[in-house]
Amino acid sequence: MSKTKFKVSQLSKPRFEFRTFGSDFRLEHKKLADLSEDVQEKVKERNSDEIYIIAKNNNRNNTKIRNGKMDIKILIHEKDGLEQWSPKLKTKFPLTFEFIKDDLFPAFKTTFPNVKQKQYNIDEFLGMVKDQKDIQAVTVKKHRFGYFVNNTICEFAEVIINGTQIYTISSESTVISDIKKTLSDVGLTGRDNINYIKAIKRVIKMNNKY
Repeated sequence: MSKTKFKVSQLSKPRFEFRTFGSDFRLEHKKLADLSEDVQEKVKERNSDEIYIIAKNNNRNNTKIRNGKMDIKILIHEKDGLEQWSPKLKTKFPLTFEFIKDDLFPAFKTTFPNVKQKQYNIDEFLGMVKDQKDIQAVTVKKHRFGYFVNNTICEFAEVIINGTQIYTISSESTVISDIKKTLSDVGLTGRDNINYIKAIKRVIKMNNKY
């Protein structure tokens, strides 16, 4: 009997997530692949170039630019060592002055810059970020492999953060017990749960509050 092909859109509610980073996950990656149900071709293997906006005093708003859009998700809950993240918005550039002032910078917990334009394209926005001492734009290149194990969305990725190569592996679902089983089956039980914000801050050596 063939495996059922899973579609990522089937899990649209805020999901709990376990993610960790390290220098070698070859064994765990193989286990993911062996245990996985079939997934859509578009998520089996993907490449993406992203820019994360990292703020010294923010660990709860995951803000990045991908495919010409500002993509934000927020940390809404923590339970049993897992983090529950919810999509907040995706919006195209240019960004309006009001959006930057009322939505972005309050989340960054930093002083709003003295800006005067009514809207900002990507280059103009990144120029504004460059001028702020507590915010940094970080380039992140991802080579991602998607899986579906124990009803959880899983991923292994080769990641380059500002030129530094690192690896990440993750499992996410609306059901905590399914994630816990996946971590046990793959050999990740006991590993630290490290989200992208924390991992990037470690790589760029940005002091922050956890």
